[in-house]
Amino acid sequence: MTYTINRKIADAGIDAVEDRTRKALAGHGFGILTEIDVQTVLKGKLGVEMTGYRILGACNPKMAHKAIGMEPKVGAMLPCNVILREVEGGVEVSAIDPVASMQAIDNADLHTVAGEVRDLLAKAVEDI
Repeated sequence: MTYTINRKIADAGIDAVEDRTRKALAGHGFGILTEIDVQTVLKGKLGVEMTGYRILGACNPKMAHKAIGMEPKVGAMLPCNVILREVEGGVEVSAIDPVASMQAIDNADLHTVAGEVRDLLAKAVEDI
């Protein structure tokens, strides 16, 4: 089972793809709770060079509330991370597949919610 929903955006820079990603996520009810510029962090902490790599912690409040109501500790697995990484010829966007990440929790109702979130994330990634 794959654990991410992927799309490559050809001939685009990471800043432009990040803007498009934020808009697409917002269009499907997600906000960004966390942001990590991995390239900058690793340069500052380790002095290493790497290509652009950003992590956006996306959350759909309605779906998060539903999931937490069913399984209070599920917050340890939230938010849904979306990564943007520079690759040859463009930027790859990868969103976590919530169905894959929730397999560790034995709760069929939660798996249904995870499927709904996966559908929303897949649509957002498609819209980038």
